[in-house]
Amino acid sequence: MTTEHYYTKKPKSKLKPRIIHATLRGQKFTFHTGSSTFSPKKIDTGTKILIKYAKVKPGDKVLDLGCGYGPIGITIAKTTPNTKITMSDINERAITLTEKNIKENKVNAETKQSNSFEKIKEKFDAILLNPPISAGKKTCYKMIEEAKKHLNKGGSLQIVARHQKGGKSLQEKMKETFGNVQEIAKKSGFRVYISYNSKKLLSK
Repeated sequence: MTTEHYYTKKPKSKLKPRIIHATLRGQKFTFHTGSSTFSPKKIDTGTKILIKYAKVKPGDKVLDLGCGYGPIGITIAKTTPNTKITMSDINERAITLTEKNIKENKVNAETKQSNSFEKIKEKFDAILLNPPISAGKKTCYKMIEEAKKHLNKGGSLQIVARHQKGGKSLQEKMKETFGNVQEIAKKSGFRVYISYNSKKLLSK
């Protein structure tokens, strides 16, 4: 029997619940995870790297796009004061787990089940994305293109990916879409790319 893909709207497999613990940005977290979600046994390396290097300021309005069970948005909510966090995912099970983890870790954030930006109307100061590479380049490219329309002026799209496994093409797509891209982290084969919604590249 093949494992059901995490990029599924309504997983039909029986939930096999897990609990994992992690220290992120110097804080301890507990996450409820489960089958048919992304990386249910541990927080994956790419997600950890994006959490560590994400550029988010106090008071920013942030979208954790494709949030899975919520480690990125929940960590930002707990470690960056006064941020307004929205967490979205196509996967109904992932959203249910995220809501449980928001309560477990005592943070303020809202959730939205949405296929990419389908049900998201507002604009953000930062969009954080560990893209669903296995869903295909077309899906990831569309996320990048739509992100530009959902950013405030000067807002940023920040993506983590393996540079040699799809990341380089995502970096090029970000440059094509935004007119700028920077590499802000490089670790364990992963890189974090950032593009700003501005005609000229903003300073760090």
